Amino acid sequence: MIFKIIGAFIAVVAFCIMIELPKKYMVQAGLTGMIGWGVYLLVDIIGHRVEIDALISALCIATMSHILARVLKAPVSNFLIPGILPIVPGGSIYRCAYAFINESSYLSTYMNETLKIAGSIALAIFFVDSVFKLHMPKRK
Repeated sequence: MIFKIIGAFIAVVAFCIMIELPKKYMVQAGLTGMIGWGVYLLVDIIGHRVEIDALISALCIATMSHILARVLKAPVSNFLIPGILPIVPGGSIYRCAYAFINESSYLSTYMNETLKIAGSIALAIFFVDSVFKLHMPKRK
């Protein structure tokens, strides 16, 4: 499990280099992705529902991204986009496309799983974003 978490950190930092994120935010973005992936793995041990794993992990990533953005005075997207990378349902999307191309009967199963995970991530980001907007003081 530790190797998976370290691998997530390396993957997120590599993604940050690829999208040319400023160097001063790369470690924080990597830590956000690493902690989010660690939460995903821990929740997966407790229960095996991928949409719940993704929801709780995305809540953690979105919260960390907002906190880091305020502390470092940077845009939330600097931490949210790279941090969410490890939990994006890439494997499910691949299986869905593969089943579609091969006209497999499992297409609906893979599509359902992909939409549940993506919906969970989107719901978590929306929820945390709304909470932070409600509790932030308004600027004059």
